Amino acid sequence: MNEKNNWIKEFNQPLAIAGPCSAESEKQMMEIAERIDKTLVQVFRAGIWKPRTKPNCFEGVGAIGLNWLKKVKDEFGFKIATEVANANHVKLALDYDVDYLWIGARSTVNPFTVQEIAEALRDTEKVVLVKNPVNPDLDLWIGAIERLQGQNIQKLGAIHRGFSTYKKTKYRNNPQWQIALDFMDKMPDVPMICDPSHICGNREGIFEVSQQAYNFEYDGLMIETHNHPDEAWSDAKQQITPERLTEILRKIELRKSDDEDALYHMNLARLRNEIDENDQSILESIAQRMSISNKIGELKKEHNVAVFQPERWKQIRENSVKQGEKLGLSEEFIDKLIRAIHQESIQHQNLIMNKKNHLQSE
Repeated sequence: MNEKNNWIKEFNQPLAIAGPCSAESEKQMMEIAERIDKTLVQVFRAGIWKPRTKPNCFEGVGAIGLNWLKKVKDEFGFKIATEVANANHVKLALDYDVDYLWIGARSTVNPFTVQEIAEALRDTEKVVLVKNPVNPDLDLWIGAIERLQGQNIQKLGAIHRGFSTYKKTKYRNNPQWQIALDFMDKMPDVPMICDPSHICGNREGIFEVSQQAYNFEYDGLMIETHNHPDEAWSDAKQQITPERLTEILRKIELRKSDDEDALYHMNLARLRNEIDENDQSILESIAQRMSISNKIGELKKEHNVAVFQPERWKQIRENSVKQGEKLGLSEEFIDKLIRAIHQESIQHQNLIMNKKNHLQSE
């Protein structure tokens, strides 16, 4: 790792950043800090200003929360971190001696905002972390880092928090690991932190995603931690207790690529993860196709049209075989695949037809 980003090596173990999604009160902050294991967590985080999708939502307590962060630092010895979204946030955070400042996903997507923050931070010796943009755009992510570098900001890091998708998946934000891995290949001197809280959107998946990150040799984790997660003012479902955080951090297995066997396992994990993501996408696409088939079934039922349409089936098969050939897939495989999907579609539509006949018989 380049000397300019050697800041992360001050820790003798992977970096762990933890604390509430939002600062809510001094009492809340102090209780969480007291319960967090200081041997496992080096940085205490809290959102002071919260960018929200819609107005009239809780948008953070504002500058008063910086007093509480500073008190956590003074009484418990943690380094402290918060998100900044404009030059005024930067000034206030620096006034309160915040050690780590991160640029959020909604800010990273806007080069004007990043430039404003970068200029406000010019020559700073603080650590500045950049979350990936909400949309899957590697160049925007790298461009944000380059804007900070252009202002002589030397202690930089990236945070992988996943990418927004229109279609619902098991993740709040699809990790799309390959984008983060491509970032690591292009910018190997920039430490990579994983934010499993925002990737998952629920507390149940945090360990799995955290372990996946370390399988890929990430440099640390940022995990949202609350003393009463279910009562949190923002993102309650994805926050965990300090005690659960300790369990996760102790359970995770680390991978080191200087070991030949570990390198093999890391590369194997990368490839298997790509397969898992593709399989998930395939299943979601099939489920969406069946939803459309159900609508077609309802339409056929309304107009008393037979479920099976031979000419349509012939057209589907021929088009699929042609497309599969272009993609390097054998006709035999495509035939089996499309027949199975078509049969499932027919069964869905038959259920709709039978439901109608059953109701008529009554």
